[in-house]
Amino acid sequence: MKELDKKDCVILNLLQEDCRMSLTDISKKVGLSIDSVKKRINRMIKDKIFFSKIQLRPRNFGFCNITDVRIKLHNYNGEDYERFREYLKNNPCIAEIISISGPWDISIVITAKDALHLGKITREIRNEFNKIIENWTESLTTGVCKFENYDMVKLMGYDKKES
Repeated sequence: MKELDKKDCVILNLLQEDCRMSLTDISKKVGLSIDSVKKRINRMIKDKIFFSKIQLRPRNFGFCNITDVRIKLHNYNGEDYERFREYLKNNPCIAEIISISGPWDISIVITAKDALHLGKITREIRNEFNKIIENWTESLTTGVCKFENYDMVKLMGYDKKES
């Protein structure tokens, strides 16, 4: 586990709020020099605390159906599973693939232009892997109220103690 002090956590909160915030603005808010902030950010990137990436909004460029799919597999071996994962990874309409525990094995997020496009994508997957897909459920995402946003100061307990 990587150690994060309160200033690291504040920097992470600021970057989540506005990933394009200048080093000057971050340094003023955190009370460190620009060089110190830059070193901390570079260290956290190197330590894989976060990675810089833009977050796209598919609905804003024509992909209005964002669908969460849960898949239960059966009668498969390692080769079948790997072929299935690779197929999903290579599909440009699959935004996320997550192995999960519980009654489902895999969760995927499909981005589709409309219901017909979604139907085509799901038919292709289900037809290609019908021997290992035991069950499938999907739900259309109607909105997002919180997505990958962590209050690092609170999460790490710095709101309760002094650093």
